[in-house]
Amino acid sequence: MTHELLTTLRPLLAAEASAEAHAGTEPADLEQAVWLRLLERLDSGGPPHDPERWLRRAVRAEARRTRRTLRRELPYESEPADDGDPTPEHLALAAARRRDLRAAVRRLPGRCPTLLEALLSPDDLTYREIAGELGISQGSLGPERSRCLGCLRRLLAPEVAARGARG
Repeated sequence: MTHELLTTLRPLLAAEASAEAHAGTEPADLEQAVWLRLLERLDSGGPPHDPERWLRRAVRAEARRTRRTLRRELPYESEPADDGDPTPEHLALAAARRRDLRAAVRRLPGRCPTLLEALLSPDDLTYREIAGELGISQGSLGPERSRCLGCLRRLLAPEVAARGARG
């Protein structure tokens, strides 16, 4: 009985939820809330006598509840739990990312390691200073940087893809 009831009500619920969803409300959220209410009802008192009527009323009730909630909820000006201080975990992860990046930069060919290390320098060097340090013209620094970043992207692409596959 339950599987047949759910199969029968699915199209009606989708249509009713789409019709009742307003700005800020997703039809899928309404559907999920109504399915939960129906399952709770099936668990406690059995199926409703008139399932279609019950479903329409449940969708409208959930839509009203959602609208009331949306009116009362106000966005925070800033993240309430964010005090601006990074946690030890964030610091450790950031340090690991920096180490990985610098290790990848060292594996690059030609003058790319020197150029990218200069760009990553905490001294925040200007293009003129970097060009003087490397002994190249300032005009060739941009194209050289682009080539080096392309090499770095190609070098890191398999590593990033491999890491994502494990998770």
